[in-house]
Amino acid sequence: MKAVATLALLQLYISATADLVTAEVSGNVPIETALSASPGDIVVLPCYTAGKVTPLVTRWTKSGREIVTGGDPTRRFIVSPNGSLKINGTMPGDVGNYLCNSTLPDNSSFLARVLLQVTSGPENVSTSISPATALSNRTLFTYRGSSVTLRCSSSSYSSQHLTWAFRGDSSSNDSLVSGSGSSLEFTIQDIQPSAQGFYSCRAHNPVSNVTVNSSTELLVYYVSDRHPECKWTLTQNTSLVQFTCTWLEVYPTPKLRWDMGPFQVADSLNVTMSRSTLSDGQTVNCTAQDQHLGPEKEKSCSFTLKLPFPEGEPLVSTLEASNVTLTCTETTSKPPAITTWRKGVQQDYIESGSKYILSLEGPVFKLTIVNVTKEDEGFYFCHSENPLGLRELEVELTVKTASSAYTGVVIGIFIAALIVGSAVIIAKVVYNSRDRICLGGFGQVDDDGGDVLSLVESDDEQVFQDAVPRLPPITNGHHTTLVQIHRIPSSDHEDAETADTSPQQQEDTVQTEEPVELVEF
Repeated sequence: MKAVATLALLQLYISATADLVTAEVSGNVPIETALSASPGDIVVLPCYTAGKVTPLVTRWTKSGREIVTGGDPTRRFIVSPNGSLKINGTMPGDVGNYLCNSTLPDNSSFLARVLLQVTSGPENVSTSISPATALSNRTLFTYRGSSVTLRCSSSSYSSQHLTWAFRGDSSSNDSLVSGSGSSLEFTIQDIQPSAQGFYSCRAHNPVSNVTVNSSTELLVYYVSDRHPECKWTLTQNTSLVQFTCTWLEVYPTPKLRWDMGPFQVADSLNVTMSRSTLSDGQTVNCTAQDQHLGPEKEKSCSFTLKLPFPEGEPLVSTLEASNVTLTCTETTSKPPAITTWRKGVQQDYIESGSKYILSLEGPVFKLTIVNVTKEDEGFYFCHSENPLGLRELEVELTVKTASSAYTGVVIGIFIAALIVGSAVIIAKVVYNSRDRICLGGFGQVDDDGGDVLSLVESDDEQVFQDAVPRLPPITNGHHTTLVQIHRIPSSDHEDAETADTSPQQQEDTVQTEEPVELVEF
């Protein structure tokens, strides 16, 4: 068997060599053609001849082995009259190099070589991205920070090349990864919003040069850690205000709602309010909600409305021919107030110029009046208004002449001297009466005179023993002393009355533990 197989191979080799020799002898160069077909297809391999000459004999070989042909339509290989080879129901085994050798009527030969490739696919190209959730339109979404795996698979014969590509807002069809085989996958770690876009798997058959693409849109959802921002915008009409609620760095578009209206899907939500619907101390609130992450992700922002409250000195005086500056501070209003200066009962609007200089230092609004005259005297108004209402600070300016200022200085000096002199007199009186103050005060003195109380230590009993009778000692060994109240007469008439009064009526005796005596001055 081995000998027979070896002999058959030798004959094929000799036959192929003979074909090449014939081509060389005839001086013809083989014409090469490449064809591809899918399994089951009908393919025709051409054998070109010069002009319209019909060859006398055509012989086809594949890899040096002659192909059995015939005119029977049921055969898979059929040689047409023009020398071409028709293959019915191509199979993968039909792949190879085919050589056509035709003998022309003039006994010359013609050679043609055909490379047949049997291919299939790419087909059944499929992609998957996980973890991800599909929307109703088959778009996938995942969350920022997730790790997602992208996988592509396809069937192809005899080989294929797979490539993942990305097309986003900032890129166009960038190649991410590629390789050969039936499938290809890669992973994106910590996916970010910049990775949102279209992911395409491209399957390419290098034999048939057929390319098939499968694309999937991937969205990256995220919610900002910050709260929405509440702002206001003042209009030319001071009684109107526009409130704006904005929640950035959120995808998809969130739902926003001012507390005076319904939820709306928007990145920024505006509402215009009038003075009639606003009040001092009212809290304006905006609620933001992500429509996919649930109500637990609800966030809000708010601010409290406040009327203006301008503050400053209500009374200001200055001298003629000088410069004076009126100040007004407004820090409480929300939304911020528009502050202007007005003059007089008609509240004429004051503009900056050579006479009046308007300036602003932070929250302090200044009005400087240059070269003040008597005509500048009067009332000035710091006028602050926001959408809630109007508040004013009234400032009265008094302008004095030089003579009136001098008179005021003199009067001031006189009043100061009067105050100092009064203080000195009072101090002197207090100093002279210090002994009475130390003994318990000045006492009480009426028009008829008064009683004087004198306290005497017990060691002085010897001096006054004749005037003050001693009571019998008590059992505890202490002595008692008579306390006598002596009336100091205010006139001779009172002396006479005192003389007529009995000693019993003049003396009131009280027992005490310590010797105390009342004596007459």
